[in-house]
Amino acid sequence: MKNFIFVSPNFPDVYYKFVTALKKQGFNVLGIGDGPYHEIPNQLKQDITEYYYVHSLMDYNAVEEAVRFFINKYGEIDYLESNNEFWLMQDAILREKFNIKNGLRPKDMDVIKYKSKMKEKFKDAGVKVARHIIVSDLNASLNFIKEVGYPVFVKPDCGVGAEDSYSINNQNELEAFHQRNLSQPYIMEEFLEGEIITFDGICDNQSNVLVSFHEHFPISNADVVNLNIDDYYYAQCQFDEQFKAMGQRVVKSFNLQKRCFHIEFFKLSKPRPGLAELGEIVAIEVNMRPPGGNTPELLSIALNASFYDCYAQIIDHDCIDEDLSKNKFIAISVARKDHFNYVHNHDQIMSLYQNSIADYGRYSKEIALNMGDSYYFGRFDSVEQALEFQKFIQQKY
Repeated sequence: MKNFIFVSPNFPDVYYKFVTALKKQGFNVLGIGDGPYHEIPNQLKQDITEYYYVHSLMDYNAVEEAVRFFINKYGEIDYLESNNEFWLMQDAILREKFNIKNGLRPKDMDVIKYKSKMKEKFKDAGVKVARHIIVSDLNASLNFIKEVGYPVFVKPDCGVGAEDSYSINNQNELEAFHQRNLSQPYIMEEFLEGEIITFDGICDNQSNVLVSFHEHFPISNADVVNLNIDDYYYAQCQFDEQFKAMGQRVVKSFNLQKRCFHIEFFKLSKPRPGLAELGEIVAIEVNMRPPGGNTPELLSIALNASFYDCYAQIIDHDCIDEDLSKNKFIAISVARKDHFNYVHNHDQIMSLYQNSIADYGRYSKEIALNMGDSYYFGRFDSVEQALEFQKFIQQKY
């Protein structure tokens, strides 16, 4: 029996479903998490062989000791994964430390964690990237802005999500930014206007994409946080073949093996002289894990099959047993924030859309800032129907 250590199987909330799927494939799943055992989901308790509690997953020594404990008790570990952006480097260090053969090692991580280094891999795949510099001093930033103009966008070169990401619109804001005591390298990019779209999925051991999704983010995560607006996004499995081929080239460029991926692009709504025309695709960044929060649930709705089962089958035998020819859907996530006053209450939403709502609930406090307080997942046959659903839920007085 193969041993799979799953780091943080209790967060995000839906990640216990990866454990369930891996168990179905015959894996011995061993969990390391920072949630006390009595607080983890009952289904996780049923499906995990053993759960090792650590007071903090940021305590590397404690997590290392947990891995050592599992090796001494169960033998060689075949896989160690968190599928969580925050722990990707620690996962890689632990694989190296204990010679776990499958998965990324520390030497592989620079092009995955650093946005500036990702750009070279995108270029190798024939995809355009925004012009950029690594922030050094004010004069260098001013020279860059002479080339691309205001606004520019700054973010940590190695960061998670929309952490400390924002636009700079004039010299006063630029000078204020440079007066900050920056604790890590930042990247400055030309500002692009457009819709964020993604290529998501799971690939096999030869970087062949076996299941793929196209997500649309009309509102950026940075705007959801910085402008305090409602989030919504949607996913579909049937999409433009040229874009799908572009995504496959990127996956090959990064030499991914048996991994989930979430690759972000801009589809420009305004031409960017010297870079790209209206409607062209420009790469943003890669995330070598499933899309965040509860989004794997949304992908399962779009796929009309279990995203988690597909992952477990690929990990186990490098192919998918699921029948993916079944009818596909547009799956939309619509979020609400508690402090807004909405026209339609929950009962009205459920009454009108009871046959289309696949799930609803509240986000955990850890991701509520980025996503919103509550959500509705809808299943529709067309984008137009999905957007009508979004407008109804988010309509305000």
